[in-house]
Amino acid sequence: MQNTSASSAQDPAHPAGPDGSPGDETAASPRAARARGVLRGARAPRAVVIGSGFGGLAAAVRLGVRGYDVTVVEKLDAPGGRAYVHRQDGFTFDAGPTVITAPFLLEELWQLCGRKMADDIELRPVTPFYRIRFHDGATFDYTGDAAAMRAEVARLSPGDVEGYERFVRRSEAIFRVGFEELAHVPFGSWADMARIVPDMVRLESYRTVYGLVAKHVKDDRLRQVLSFHPLLVGGNPFSTTSIYSLIAFLERNWGVHFPIGGTGALVKGLVSLIEGLGGTVRCGAEVRRISVEGGRARGVELASGERLAADVVVSNADSAWTYRHLVPPEARKRWTDRRIERQRYSMSLFVWYFGTRRQYPDVAHHTILLGPRYRPLLEDIFEKHVLADDFSLYLHRPTATDPALAPPGCDAFYVLSPVPNLLSGTHWPTAQERYRRSISALLEATVLPGLEGALASSRLLTPQDFQDRLLSFRGAAFGPEPVLTQSAFFRPHNASEDVERLYLVGAGTHPGAGLPGVLSSARVLDRVVPDASKLA
Repeated sequence: MQNTSASSAQDPAHPAGPDGSPGDETAASPRAARARGVLRGARAPRAVVIGSGFGGLAAAVRLGVRGYDVTVVEKLDAPGGRAYVHRQDGFTFDAGPTVITAPFLLEELWQLCGRKMADDIELRPVTPFYRIRFHDGATFDYTGDAAAMRAEVARLSPGDVEGYERFVRRSEAIFRVGFEELAHVPFGSWADMARIVPDMVRLESYRTVYGLVAKHVKDDRLRQVLSFHPLLVGGNPFSTTSIYSLIAFLERNWGVHFPIGGTGALVKGLVSLIEGLGGTVRCGAEVRRISVEGGRARGVELASGERLAADVVVSNADSAWTYRHLVPPEARKRWTDRRIERQRYSMSLFVWYFGTRRQYPDVAHHTILLGPRYRPLLEDIFEKHVLADDFSLYLHRPTATDPALAPPGCDAFYVLSPVPNLLSGTHWPTAQERYRRSISALLEATVLPGLEGALASSRLLTPQDFQDRLLSFRGAAFGPEPVLTQSAFFRPHNASEDVERLYLVGAGTHPGAGLPGVLSSARVLDRVVPDASKLA
């Protein structure tokens, strides 16, 4: 998957801008100073960013540093998008992302503004990364320590230690190309895709994640341990391209972290960066449509009727929602309704946020509870679109790292169950409480005894909420499913194929979902959005 163009030869931590200059300079750097100097005495070009998820906020920071007058418009009453924060009954619940990897992508945004993230954000390493609990009660502590991981593998399946080591080496090889060389490179043409084909073949990208794992290890439980990562970005391990096996090495390389104050602290910090650059974040401002004239984005129209003119528009909204509902049909030649509907979309999520009047000190920060079925359950979710009676769960206990997220003597949690998107036809207003009780019963019987009697706070997020509240097409939680035919060039492009000066960031565009993915999508803008000096 190696791209041999001059731009991709840059260090991935220092991506080139559209003019070939370094893309990671601080606000006090020569490049930033040039941008301000060129614009002195002239109107700074305007950028409107739709949505304040991590991708949108990162894009706003980067555009602000480059001399744009940035306005972020957000439908909800507070910033964050899927990283919204719910506060109730004394508990703080992060609505979305909870696993922080590749922290340098965040630190870089502070550096661009001439600041240090450590002055605003305290990131704490989490170990184990995940405690995986099998249906029979056995556990596996997944960490970044090589010796500890070998010992865990040997305890589970002694005959697979060598195969596990081979898998780690293959994960690193994929990471070196798939993340370091390609995650920050736009795929705007067939030539971009053609250049990486030899490496895709060499790295066996035609295999699925599960297929690559199964090539190296034989034990069924270990195969599950090493293949679940695609579920963190909306993919089925049995159909997601093995490119996503890079996540295993990415976590080992930089670790898994959690910010004190929750991921909402990161949102607050990014908003402060935007405002420090002179930008604005407007909440309660839903976009009705993107204004397109002469094939070019000219701004946005809000649901209130207010119009905001812009020289460039960046959408951090769901990519399918952007094209289907925000871009006028007459302006879409590539992303027609038919093409949008024919894409394969990720699964959705059922999330139960809850607080308890007691603490569960033996529960890790991140726990994965695997159900009795692995592949058949994933087939129900992704292929059959059936809401099954059984489930596998991700349990998040942030108070294991930051007790202040709950009242004294209490614990805060959320439990997430992958479920089909709205193609399942499930009527969630009537199904949600039954499903919650089923999850609660399993948790009570396994890792959280006495749960129902200890509940102090509760709220739900269903696939219907993903569509209605978060404007995700079909309630898919991660946009297009990350199969090979919907990756890189085949994903909605960062620079819109249909509308000039419309750009996309977030889970629905290249490189994909997950916090490193959406932050990298904002990095790509440094290569495709014109420098402010050219629009002044």
